[in-house]
Amino acid sequence: MRTALYARVSTKDGRQDTENQLRQLRDFAASQKWTIVHEYVDKASGKRSDREQFQKMFAGASRREFDILLFWSLDRLSREGTVETLNHLQRLSAYSVNYRSFTEQYLDSTGIFKEAVIGILAAVAKQERVRLSERTIAGLERARAQGRVGGRPKAEDNPKTFQAVHSLRVQGKSIRDIASKLSLSTNTVLKVLKAA
Repeated sequence: MRTALYARVSTKDGRQDTENQLRQLRDFAASQKWTIVHEYVDKASGKRSDREQFQKMFAGASRREFDILLFWSLDRLSREGTVETLNHLQRLSAYSVNYRSFTEQYLDSTGIFKEAVIGILAAVAKQERVRLSERTIAGLERARAQGRVGGRPKAEDNPKTFQAVHSLRVQGKSIRDIASKLSLSTNTVLKVLKAA
């Protein structure tokens, strides 16, 4: 079976090394008589999916350059949260690429528990989405109770902006000049002047 390895450490400063992960992954692949066709190694946080080698791995998966992705543990693959991590695994499956965690034997899309594991991860992901939604609603309600309105603060309500606009206007600057100097839109400048 054609195998790709994925290893990741969080820092680029040399204090962490992927070689320990890779050595164990290579040994495991050899014990399974799998042929390693590619090794993807990132030295970056797992909380983002824009990692260079992570993206190259998915590009290779989409072209079916390997049959199975072997990683040391799920948190080495992704630390973006349950929903995003589940999406990554489902994306591999959509490309007809299997996956296997070296340290978490139950996380094996070639094994008999594949559907059960995906079901559990999906249930956890759903709960995570519900909790996030509940926290967002609670935060908005608290802000409303404190008299705050959601969204970004308006520039025309900022005292510093108000003072700067009026100072430039007193100096005889045009609305367009003021907008350009303060990186505001002409409409915002007009609103500030009108509010006065």
